[in-house]
Amino acid sequence: MARINLEHIRHAYSAKAAAAGEYALKEVHHEWDDGGAYALLGPSGCGKTTLLNIISGLLQPSEGRILFNGADVTGLSTQERNIAQVFQFPVVYDTMSVFDNLAFPLRNRHVPEAEVKQRVAEILEMTDLAGMAGRRAQRLTADQKQKISLGRGLVRADVNAILFDEPLTVIDPHMKWVLRSQLKRLHRQSGFTMVYVTHDQTEALTFADKVVVMHDGQIVQIGTPAELFERPRHTFVGYFIGSPGMNLMPVAVEGAKATVGDQAIPLSGVPKIDGASRLELGIRPEFIELDRVGMPVTINKIEDIGRQKIVRATFCGHALSIVIPEGRIIPAEPRVTFKREAIGIFADSWRAGMES
Repeated sequence: MARINLEHIRHAYSAKAAAAGEYALKEVHHEWDDGGAYALLGPSGCGKTTLLNIISGLLQPSEGRILFNGADVTGLSTQERNIAQVFQFPVVYDTMSVFDNLAFPLRNRHVPEAEVKQRVAEILEMTDLAGMAGRRAQRLTADQKQKISLGRGLVRADVNAILFDEPLTVIDPHMKWVLRSQLKRLHRQSGFTMVYVTHDQTEALTFADKVVVMHDGQIVQIGTPAELFERPRHTFVGYFIGSPGMNLMPVAVEGAKATVGDQAIPLSGVPKIDGASRLELGIRPEFIELDRVGMPVTINKIEDIGRQKIVRATFCGHALSIVIPEGRIIPAEPRVTFKREAIGIFADSWRAGMES
């Protein structure tokens, strides 16, 4: 296992791009704990796979250093870094049996055969492949082959870190849930440092102890699922995490009062917004109360999704989503109030601090 330090990492895919300041990965400077379970979360093209490949050694950063447990590994290969990596699409040896595919990384390191059999048996059970141990991989489906790839990444007990690059893309929805749960359990048992790349917030939030949210080539927030939901540091985090995402509206601020259209909204403190060119108010749909008192809204649509409803409304000319419990009566003349402690003021996309 390893503590991973990323020291002022930047990457451009050509010298011309670097000279123009066009970095695919902007400056990343963070420390990830030994034995932590991290998810790199963000949309396609945000830089998460680039960062993962820099950690693994498949890609050399244009600038900066990578340290494992304090040792500089920037110039070392993946093998020298002692990394296991699982890719988006299955990488297996078709002519080998399932058992031999899983045993290969251990036998390649001259692990005693008794230990090989014990470890492979554990992985076969975990990935639900025990009944296929003797079958050739060539005859398996894509999701079964990907389970072999996952198992091969997990079979070694001596790696510094295990890196997963969207590994569940070809897995059916039920098995995704099963494997995520098993990976989390294995992490708790083994203490491996794990980094998991995904664009799926459900995968990230259910797997990781801390989620690393990336946007436009940079890390915008690292936090627990609760921290990302309750106190997003950037408007992208507010929008990307949650379903529906955070409501964001342009706002004017004076002291501890925000104004949207003709409505004044009290704040829990005075935002620090000096020099900001754009101010926005952010409020999660779950923290809006729909009742007969408060500020007027116009309801456009109601989506019933089972245990709750999503109300799509218009507030002062801006779209507003509201989450209400199933069975809640919606008044004929609806009004809303915002939970004061849940309101965020964002200055040029970043959450402003509050002075009490």
